[in-house]
Amino acid sequence: MSAEFTTQTGIRLENIRGVPAETLDQLSFVRKLLQQGSEGPEVLEVDETWLGMLKDDLLDLRPYMPDLAHSIAPALESSYFIGGKLVAIPYQNHVGVLAFRADLLRKYGFGNPPATWTELERMALRIQEGERAHGNKDFWGYVWPGAAEESLTCNALEWQVDEGGGKIIESDGAVSVDNPAAIHAWQRAKHWIGWISPPSVPEYRESDALGAFNSGRSAFLRVWAGEPGGDSSQQDSNLHVTIWGTGHQVGEMAITALPGGSVSRVGTLGGVGLAVSKYSKHPQEDAALVRFLLRKQLESFEKGEIHLFVAKPALYDVSSSNPDTARAIVIARPTRFDSRDYEKVSREYFGAVHAVLTGEKRASAAAFELQKNLVRITGQQPGLVARE
Repeated sequence: MSAEFTTQTGIRLENIRGVPAETLDQLSFVRKLLQQGSEGPEVLEVDETWLGMLKDDLLDLRPYMPDLAHSIAPALESSYFIGGKLVAIPYQNHVGVLAFRADLLRKYGFGNPPATWTELERMALRIQEGERAHGNKDFWGYVWPGAAEESLTCNALEWQVDEGGGKIIESDGAVSVDNPAAIHAWQRAKHWIGWISPPSVPEYRESDALGAFNSGRSAFLRVWAGEPGGDSSQQDSNLHVTIWGTGHQVGEMAITALPGGSVSRVGTLGGVGLAVSKYSKHPQEDAALVRFLLRKQLESFEKGEIHLFVAKPALYDVSSSNPDTARAIVIARPTRFDSRDYEKVSREYFGAVHAVLTGEKRASAAAFELQKNLVRITGQQPGLVARE
């Protein structure tokens, strides 16, 4: 691709290597690069949750790509337009989904994938017991990333919202983590460990969970899916999802929306954008590279080169505010309200949840301490949901 871009434009590229695997480690790496000013990178692939923290170091792209600025889907505008600036162009839009072994569901008599966590537990246990009885001793019902990383924030947010436990920080700024619904959601996830999920799940990164599923050692997997960004003006309010990843899968894989709890059924919004350093001396050339990357990704998507499975019809509604357990919606992490403090908020949140998963802390004690810490970090008030 670099050679093709240079042939087309005469612009030479240098790719910076050594990028860490974990999201917040990548953020620290990008911050150090941006501190190099004009000597640092010019075009960056950035997680959408970073944009509020990096906005002062990123170029406003509207003068260079006015057509793309007007084509960003409304559901994504608040993530990419910050302080009146278009700080990045959506490159990949992601959402949390459930991958499952369709062949195993049929084998054990299940006509449809689970719509609730209770259904997932029942199906996962039955398939797990059956596969182990047939000699697959390392088989588990459900695998998911439980390491103390950003992916756990996404998982736990889904669990919490499913039970009506709030969105960590609400639209009015209230902190909502210390409540019976959130505590119940974390306790349920802890109960999975050693029952339908491996005892080592609290150490699983996303690649570990994907590897276990791909190798035929699990019936269900929490994973990211998505679609190309770029010109999203023609996209409707439904998200047609495609699993991002690589590798060969054992069995017949399919995907569906994540299961729901007693209140709703949701998937966390994710994604990455293409941004340009404010210190770049070549903004026009940078804009040409951004357009090139968007075009190449869309071409690869249309050729079927970057996906493992396409799910139709759409599984998520990105515009609805009234979820039900038959139709899932997309929820955002609390970056819009506290964009500068989000890194601190997320580290506190996934640290507290991880302590519950490992048994280091009781869920009620972890929620109480977390709420105090988030109130201190954000300067906001706690939510009004009473403790048990």
